[in-house]
Amino acid sequence: MSEVKTIEISRELLDSAYNYEEYRAMIEKLLSAGKTTGENHSEGMLHYTRMNIHRMNRQDKNVSLSENLKQRLEQVERPMVWLILTEAWCGDAAQLIPVIQKMADSSGKIEAKYILRDEHLELMDRFLTNGKSRSIPKLICMDAETLELLGDWGARPKEAQVLFESLSNTKGIASQEVAERLHKWYAEDKTVSMQKEFLPILDQWEKSK
Repeated sequence: MSEVKTIEISRELLDSAYNYEEYRAMIEKLLSAGKTTGENHSEGMLHYTRMNIHRMNRQDKNVSLSENLKQRLEQVERPMVWLILTEAWCGDAAQLIPVIQKMADSSGKIEAKYILRDEHLELMDRFLTNGKSRSIPKLICMDAETLELLGDWGARPKEAQVLFESLSNTKGIASQEVAERLHKWYAEDKTVSMQKEFLPILDQWEKSK
């Protein structure tokens, strides 16, 4: 989780952002027209997008939040907006966004909104992973009333990020193998690591001044 930054996010941006159902519908509409989000509509990117629809459908159906996390979410008192930077072709986003949405849905105080990274690169560049990577999904947490920045999370659970960096820095491993091993980790972890991470994060965000 990154240190708190000075940032201004307008009400107009939040009003124009997608909710989860709108985000999913937008992806389906683009794909039916032979497109995905962003400017690259190659068959490869369309393939990733199709796979990601299946991943999100699977996560929507199968992910259950732990009792500890559900109880903590139900106890959230501070109204928050979670603004998530994402793209339809991003495999990490497909694995993680359904979990983010389930967390928001479990709280009466959290609203999740979605925007496309490549349409908001100036904002993305304020939340780079390790100060250099435009990795997504990136969750920006704000006070719902003041829009004060409370913190951010992403683009992966810590253990997944360590694995990704280790594989990426290993000579001779192709990007396709990196992706396959990362998705294998997601399948075996079953969102447990992410859910555990959010218990102390929620405490920190609620207490942030």
